[in-house]
Amino acid sequence: MKAITWHGKHDMRCEHVPDPQIEHGRDCIIKVTSCAICGSDLHIYNGVIPDMHKGDVVGHETMGEVVEVGPDCNLRVGDRVVIPFTISCGECFFCRNGWHSACERSNPDAEKAAKLWGHSPAGLFGYSHLLGGYAGGQAEYLRVPYADTGALKVPYGMPDDQALFLSDIFPTGYMAADFCNIRGGETIALWGCGPVGQFAIRSAMLMGAGRVIAIDAIPERLALARAAGAETLDFSKLDIYDAMQELTQGRGADACIDCVGTEPYATSSADAMLDRVKVAAFLATDRPHVLREAIQCCRNFGTVSVVGVYGGYLDKIPFGSAMNRGLTFRMAQTPVQAYMPKLLALVEEGKIDPSFVITHKARLEDAPSLYATFNAKRDNCIKVVLTP
Repeated sequence: MKAITWHGKHDMRCEHVPDPQIEHGRDCIIKVTSCAICGSDLHIYNGVIPDMHKGDVVGHETMGEVVEVGPDCNLRVGDRVVIPFTISCGECFFCRNGWHSACERSNPDAEKAAKLWGHSPAGLFGYSHLLGGYAGGQAEYLRVPYADTGALKVPYGMPDDQALFLSDIFPTGYMAADFCNIRGGETIALWGCGPVGQFAIRSAMLMGAGRVIAIDAIPERLALARAAGAETLDFSKLDIYDAMQELTQGRGADACIDCVGTEPYATSSADAMLDRVKVAAFLATDRPHVLREAIQCCRNFGTVSVVGVYGGYLDKIPFGSAMNRGLTFRMAQTPVQAYMPKLLALVEEGKIDPSFVITHKARLEDAPSLYATFNAKRDNCIKVVLTP
């Protein structure tokens, strides 16, 4: 089959790889009908995710049609399904509590992950051998472990464009807002108006936020945020802390959402430039400029919600500020399975159409060039959907 594979920094290829096979009784194989390039995939593209092997198949936003099932899988051939990026058994302590992204069973490389993080999270599709080495879904076919727990059946009348993002970015954006404990009327500040940020903005509005202040520097992203009702700030043109102080009468935002993570877009601030130097010199693993700013902009006893990906040890985090002012931190790789049914219902009820975020559609073969386009923020690129 054809698949998108990683061969090094900025080296993605569309090439032929072996077809996936049923390996366990609860597996299924799907024929991929739609897949997408996620902002998290750009961390792989830029070479900052450890333990990637040349030839690894990437991608973790995938849906398709079941073509083969294992003997213990309750799906049927012909079912349309969307696949969460987190691989979860559905039976362990964490899965039973709804924390599927911390599944105890799905990462065969758990010991390796625990050496870095203390404990291992769940395995993920197409996201390094630190998280299981599973083949990803930017391919013609995908093996889905624990498919009876992971795959969500999609109504036959629902277009792929409305269902695909239930795999990751819609639940992640929704969770980002959910972590803010919105009761009605709050001011939510959000860094990063990419796909996850766009869903977080709309989710916060659905939950009753009084205002959302969205921060980015890409004009088309800021325009899309304004279309959802957000106020916008361009960090390339003003000091975000000063602007937030003015907009909140000196109190700060009730909650701040970091949708950016380890690779913030270019900025001229001194700490961000120092982060770049340290990472380039292998003196740091991440560039946490946005997290620092979110902490400083959050009001006393407010909440910092982190859904942007970080990988290692963060430098010069103002933890004294967070402790002395009573901040609450909430963060996670999204337990997608816990959110999928509710969000599918929102789509079916017409309360949100996830396809609004799509700017580019292409064949699987076009993925390598579109990785470069997406990474460089060219051609108004916000979200790429691929059709094998």
